[in-house]
Amino acid sequence: MSVHVDSKISTSTAQDRNQSETGSTIAKSRLGKLVSVKPVQSNRETTLLSRLIVTIVLGCFAIYFLAPIWWLLVSASKPMGEQFAAPGFWFNGTHLGNNIAELLAARDGIFLRWIMNSVFHAGIGALVGTLLASMAGYAMAKYRFRGREVVFSVVLAAVLIPKILFTLPLYLMFSELGLINNPLAVLLPSIVSPFGVYLSRVFAAQSVPDELIEAARLDGVSEVGIFFRVGVRMMTPALVTIFLFNFVEIWNNYLLPAMVIHDSSLQPVTVGLVAWFASNGKVPMSLVVVGALVSVIPLLLLFLFLQRFWKAGLTAGAIK
Repeated sequence: MSVHVDSKISTSTAQDRNQSETGSTIAKSRLGKLVSVKPVQSNRETTLLSRLIVTIVLGCFAIYFLAPIWWLLVSASKPMGEQFAAPGFWFNGTHLGNNIAELLAARDGIFLRWIMNSVFHAGIGALVGTLLASMAGYAMAKYRFRGREVVFSVVLAAVLIPKILFTLPLYLMFSELGLINNPLAVLLPSIVSPFGVYLSRVFAAQSVPDELIEAARLDGVSEVGIFFRVGVRMMTPALVTIFLFNFVEIWNNYLLPAMVIHDSSLQPVTVGLVAWFASNGKVPMSLVVVGALVSVIPLLLLFLFLQRFWKAGLTAGAIK
């Protein structure tokens, strides 16, 4: 009986094995037919083509944005009075140092005064604005209070409203307060940064762990101390970004300072250069071109100096 059962089992096993081999053979043959009928296209050609297209598009954008800066550098390096002479995009001598010296000496050195005014407005406004925005964003990210989401929705709505719409109301308000020809008329609006509040809240919610805050509270650190000793250090990349955005925005601001500051010695460099440009030939256009180049240099230096903080923030969480 056992011999008969074993023979049946061996027979069924052999049949199953034959069926599986037959099925695999059929599957292989079908797969071979499918592969032969529809060969898979190589991804290498597609990748090279896509990279080439992306490179061409990015190159066009780079040329579009860098061409005006290159023209400005070339024109400012030409002899004074030949800024618009041919060739337009190539040097005709290197007189940049002499041109800058003549720019700084023009009109009793008023251009240097404009630069210092812009540095004062942009530096103080960006610093105070970054501090207030980081505190507001940190509070909305780490504290639970009634109306928090409503406040955040108002901040988002403020981000979407162009600041230029507030210029006339601000002028009327500062006129009633007697702040015309006062640096506070430029500083007070510049310290408000809804985008900075939004970015601070998003970054604080992701980069500052609640466990670390609780540990600091158990050690007896005050809430203000937790913000400055823990939150600010971990939010450094976001704070640098907010500071740079605020600095560039205040530096390039023209309409509000032009309306609230009438004294030329208190004006920023943007308002001063536009006044030179609109002087109907009283100020040589060569000085305007050289002044435009010099006014960009502080922004480039600031960007290069703060770039290392971005790199440090991006690699902070790479190694545990």
